[in-house]
Formats: sequence, structure tokens, C-alpha cells
Amino acid sequence: MIRRAGSSIVKVAVLRYADGPGVTYEVYVEAIPSRVWELVTDIHLPARLSPELQRVEWLDDTNGLAKGASFLGYNSHPRIGEWRTASYVTELDQERVFGWVVTDVDGAFAGPDGAGRADVSSPAATWRFELEPEGAGTRLRQTAQVGPGRSGLSLVIDQAPEHEEQIVESRLGQLRSHIESVLDGIKALAENRTP
Repeated sequence: MIRRAGSSIVKVAVLRYADGPGVTYEVYVEAIPSRVWELVTDIHLPARLSPELQRVEWLDDTNGLAKGASFLGYNSHPRIGEWRTASYVTELDQERVFGWVVTDVDGAFAGPDGAGRADVSSPAATWRFELEPEGAGTRLRQTAQVGPGRSGLSLVIDQAPEHEEQIVESRLGQLRSHIESVLDGIKALAENRTP
């Protein structure tokens, strides 16, 4: 997209869902990486800290974190309503990286041809925590990337495709706010403060 700014022409990136845009937020935590890792890998903790994620449960009798492990997430959003997702752990590097992809387990957001249901190769979202030792503490970063698979955001875009860029931008703002809540809560807990 090209926009004019006074006498200059500015090239602006267009946010398209299919391109998998994302958002990242980071905090410095005054705690060693092993303490931060303990909190980051507690899949139940974000439900206490996020306004959208309501609860989480391991699938297939999984009781521990391992690459390939899966869990259900129960979500609620004022515009989309309530839905479930299935997530699959894709990255697990002790005290460094914990990442997972999110799929539409119930087909609630699948396209007319059924595309997008529980497709790990085309997730609705990808989430990732990164930890880096820094001084006496830990630099904690979380990234959320939407798409390219279908999600609740796809349904909203389907209703107003001419506003896709604004819809995606708004959703990324919501996700950033959720990530801030989660990371600030993890920081408080790791530093022995009340979130």
C-alpha cells in the first residue's frame, strides 16, 4: 500500500491474515531462568492471567510437557463467543523455548469446504515463549502469530473483507494486551509478588 505523507510517498506494509502477522512483547524478570521456565511451562497459568483463555487441559492422558504433547484450550471473546482449540507442542528447549501451534479442534471456524479444521500444518495461530539469561535475571519474550489456518478472526474477516487490515490490526492489539497481562503476571509470580 502506498500513502502520501506531505510531499513524500511512504510505502506501508499491508496486514493480511494469510501472511501470518504477529505480535511480540517482552519483559525483564528478576528471577533465574529455571524459575521463569517453571511458570512459562505451566499451561494452566495463562488462564489465570489472560482475559480470553478460560481454562486448559492436557489431551490423551498427557500429564507432562513434551514435544508433540497436546492440550485443549477453552476461550471466550465478546465478539466471537466461546470456542475450544487443540494445541500441539512444537518447540521445547529446556529453559530457552516453549512453542505450540493452535488448531480449530471442533471445526467452528472451518471454511465452506471444511478446510482449516485441526490442521497442524496450517495452524490458526502459533505461540512461543523465549527465555534469555540476562544479568541476574531473565529476558522473557512471548510471540503470537495469527494464521494462516482459519480461526475466529477468519469469520470476522469473511463478514467484512474490505476491512481486513483494520480487523487484523485490532486483533493483534488485543493479543498484545493479553500477552502483556500474561507476561506481567509471570514476572510478578517469579519475583514473588501478587499478579
